[in-house]
Amino acid sequence: MPASEALLRAIRKYDDKAYEKFLIRVRKGELDPIRQAAAASGESLNAFVVNAVREKIARLEKEKAAR
Repeated sequence: MPASEALLRAIRKYDDKAYEKFLIRVRKGELDPIRQAAAASGESLNAFVVNAVREKIARLEKEKAAR
């Protein structure tokens, strides 16, 4: 059964309140390997990218603290 318009509005309203969104651009041919890596790790593409960013931030903070 398809979702009602009211349900879709409620989902959009929650998403707008709970999440921030941004666009990531990659060169042609780079997206498929990223998708494959996400699938191989058992993660959604979004989760894979967010986790990669978090890991990078953690490494940078560790490097900064070591200075």
